Amino acid sequence: MEHTPGFLHAILDSINENIVVIDPAGDIQYVNRSWSAFGNSNNACMSGDDWQTLNYLAECDKASAMGDEFGANAAEGIRSVLNGGQPEFYLEYPCHSPDEKRWFMMRVAPLQLNEAGYFVIVHHNITERKLAEEKVSALARIDGLTGIPNRRAFDEFLHEECRRCMRLRKPISLAIVDLDHFKLLNDTYGHQVGDECLRQTAALLQETVNRPSDLCARYGGEEFALIWGDTAQEQARQLLNQFLRNLSDSRILNIHSPTEKYLTASIGLTSIVPTTDSDMDQLVAQADDMLYLAKANGRNRIESQGEGHPGQMTP
Repeated sequence: MEHTPGFLHAILDSINENIVVIDPAGDIQYVNRSWSAFGNSNNACMSGDDWQTLNYLAECDKASAMGDEFGANAAEGIRSVLNGGQPEFYLEYPCHSPDEKRWFMMRVAPLQLNEAGYFVIVHHNITERKLAEEKVSALARIDGLTGIPNRRAFDEFLHEECRRCMRLRKPISLAIVDLDHFKLLNDTYGHQVGDECLRQTAALLQETVNRPSDLCARYGGEEFALIWGDTAQEQARQLLNQFLRNLSDSRILNIHSPTEKYLTASIGLTSIVPTTDSDMDQLVAQADDMLYLAKANGRNRIESQGEGHPGQMTP
């Protein structure tokens, strides 16, 4: 059988892995069907029908300039192969969407065709393996009482989700929830009842997080923290208002509370569009400031600090 270019293209198009070929300058010379199909259905990762106009290294450098360490690592590794510094390069990296967690393994290797030199970059989907690894790792990141993520998981997730939202120029919203006069509830009914109230609260808060870009965590004591990626403040406020209504409908008694005779919560909310200048510790501090304001203004309410321009945290 004669191995025509069309025959070879058909073989490459039958492969599930995303394949791209670049020249020594980094300009894309070829992509297979899987690459194009993935790019057409995903905005989060570089790909698409306009590949002929793209320089792969330039796209990695753009991601790196926005704080994406995987983009920086990819650019460095590819250049090392292009310059003959190493024969091959491998990199595992995440490429999550708002609705799905995904990971890929990148492999870069040289290709000699007649007198011309090219480089083949293959992206292999390793999501199934990474999800299994995450499941094991998650056991160390779960709060033993409530069964939801703990403070360690919150810190790691906030860092990763802010980086993703920064790359996509999308907002991220953060809320800190504190149960009002919870010590009085513990003192009145005992710690076993208090523990059950924490579990009930966690279950109600979990109803507000439904996507891979969302997280509800036990922040400490009777405090909880919520993260919503790619979510504007008004959307987050609607979810929190529904939580407060559900908590009120639960009628969990706290008879000695000066706020209400049942369990209530105060909430601090803030939102930003992250940039490389954004400080995640400051973001948490601002949500905490709004929580303090909610308590000062009578509790059982939400106080928020709005989204400003990208990277700004407005008063």
